[in-house]
Amino acid sequence: MAKVFMMCGKICSGKSTHAKELREKYNAVILSVDEITLALFGQDAGENHDLYVQRAEEYLYGKSVEIVQSGINVVLDWGFWTKSERQFAREFYCSHGIDFEFHYISISDDEWYRRLKKRNADVLSGKTNAYYVDDGLAEKFQSIFEEPDADEL
Repeated sequence: MAKVFMMCGKICSGKSTHAKELREKYNAVILSVDEITLALFGQDAGENHDLYVQRAEEYLYGKSVEIVQSGINVVLDWGFWTKSERQFAREFYCSHGIDFEFHYISISDDEWYRRLKKRNADVLSGKTNAYYVDDGLAEKFQSIFEEPDADEL
């Protein structure tokens, strides 16, 4: 039976890199909220960004069930930043009889800030298609993220 792998960690922690490793190892499909929202809105989602993220997540939950029921593994490449998001995901997949795993990517604050700086430089130079994270957004992410307990993983 196919399963769902969920990436948990801060932005720029290495979730997408690990998701690609899981894709190769388990012949999985990666579903990414950032990929959808960037493709549709670029850097210009503005004040509706959180609404678009919510809608993309809802869509991808449904799509992940369809893919897993077709026998293909899925990697959800978004942060699962809060305990309530992780609890919702557990309940959602349990209710569909789908096996799942959380993969928590943890890095130090110093490394996180270094990666954010590099990512922002890459975004500005056009080397990557990712969100630019200014100081205010970094602070928002830092305040939202809840490190998972051992029993959650």
